Amino acid sequence: MTTQPADGPGDQPNRLARRKQRTRAALIAAAQSFIAAGKLNVPVLEITQAADVGMGSFYNHFDSKEELFEAALTDVLDVHADLLDAYTKSLDDPAEAFACSFRLTGRMFRRRPQESRVLLSSGLPLLSSDKGLAPRARRDISAAVEAGRFHVTDFSLALAVVGGALLGLGQLLHDEPDRDDAQAADTVTQNLLVLLGMPADEAGRLCRQPLPDLSAIDQSGPVA
Repeated sequence: MTTQPADGPGDQPNRLARRKQRTRAALIAAAQSFIAAGKLNVPVLEITQAADVGMGSFYNHFDSKEELFEAALTDVLDVHADLLDAYTKSLDDPAEAFACSFRLTGRMFRRRPQESRVLLSSGLPLLSSDKGLAPRARRDISAAVEAGRFHVTDFSLALAVVGGALLGLGQLLHDEPDRDDAQAADTVTQNLLVLLGMPADEAGRLCRQPLPDLSAIDQSGPVA
């Protein structure tokens, strides 16, 4: 019979840290489900019940429901942005990186439905957020302009157009579940590339480039 070694003196803090991490993750996941459902006025008690944690545990992590919802949205943005960075880090052409990111994000609306509903529920404030998609779009557009791939004179207007197109695409795919999401995402991306100053034939070529394996952005992946 094998005897399990006793916990060392450093194990208790590690267990406590893991428990706190699980509690925080459960609260964020519960908040995301309420945001996705459009239930922004839900009381804290209902959130803690959905997360299966005590009310006291909530206030060990967050001062208010608003702080929790902000953390839940930040988590969505960070997860998706990290996913896009992983897919595009090997691309040397910033215009192709932008196109790939937009095409993948368009497909996300079907493959990661809860995450996409959180993004759509958050709406226009995402366009000026310093996290997630907006700063990466700004980065890629700026780099593409510097490389001579895009021709943009008003960056704020360009970002507004790109963000509005993304939210509009997501809402359309949500409202029309039978629409081909890949075709719609590629069509919108191609139109945006032209608006950003790229010749139509080159925009079409970029939108025909093969995308990475999409299994990482289906709904079985980490739900944001």
